Amino acid sequence: MRKPASAGAVRPRKLNILQRIWKHRHDYLYVLPSIGVMLLVIAYPVYYTVYLSFFNTPPNLALEDKIYVGLDNYWRVITAESVHEATWNTWVWTLWSTFLAFVIGFAAALALNHEFRGRGLLRGTLLVPYVISAVAAAYIWRWIFHSDFGVVGAISVALGITERPINFLDNVDIVMPSLIAVNVWKEFPFAMIMMLAGLQTVPEQLLRAAQVDGANAWQRFWHVTVPHVKGVTLVTVLLLLVTNLNSFTIPYIMTGGGPAGASEIWITHIYQIAFGRIRFGLASAYSVILFVIMMGMGYFYVRALTRGDDRSHG
Repeated sequence: MRKPASAGAVRPRKLNILQRIWKHRHDYLYVLPSIGVMLLVIAYPVYYTVYLSFFNTPPNLALEDKIYVGLDNYWRVITAESVHEATWNTWVWTLWSTFLAFVIGFAAALALNHEFRGRGLLRGTLLVPYVISAVAAAYIWRWIFHSDFGVVGAISVALGITERPINFLDNVDIVMPSLIAVNVWKEFPFAMIMMLAGLQTVPEQLLRAAQVDGANAWQRFWHVTVPHVKGVTLVTVLLLLVTNLNSFTIPYIMTGGGPAGASEIWITHIYQIAFGRIRFGLASAYSVILFVIMMGMGYFYVRALTRGDDRSHG
């Protein structure tokens, strides 16, 4: 028979991240080549971007003639009106894209979690937007939304809904909702896959027990299903946030940040500063600020993935 632990028993001390690395230092020898490659293709560019952010680079691309300006580039980024507009557009783009993609994906996962005829065909059809290249999707939707030859505009005129084709991508009021709709169409299958995998872990016995106890469909969903998919929900939302915050292809190809900057977001704005205005120092400072924000979100993502590991090492 197992003896109960005494009240004065000393619990093992929790190891911090450096102590864990040292404890498993021999294991890292197996991934040392990969670490070397990462240092070459990731660490050095990050270092050089931070370094370049303290300089004013000449437009003739002669980087040896760059001028040290300290934190002036960071101050310019923080105080620029165009950056404030891009920041607002970025958060509108990120939050609405994440919310709608997750909600639609979760709803699709709930529907596909039940057996019905044609489920496999429907599942494959819903995955099509996710597997299509983002570049191809952006060009297709730019053509669909074209103000003169677009399919949507032609249908709206043919059905008598509007007198003339709707100007989706050249109207400052509806260009961002149009881009968000395309982005949600592209991303909701990812949320569907993640949530469908999470729904497979919900014990069927608990759902049946709740039904026997008189719980209706909503109560079973809220009190049984939701708690079991809380972890995968957090990971999915964080991944969508990071992806949308770092989006470039769809906004740049479809509008290039226009019209009048109405669809300009952080990534496209950085690209325009660096390769449109040839201001690499300013764009580097802008990138460093975005990098810090992304690292903060990455921290919460890693914490969500290692939550169970932290408890096991406690």
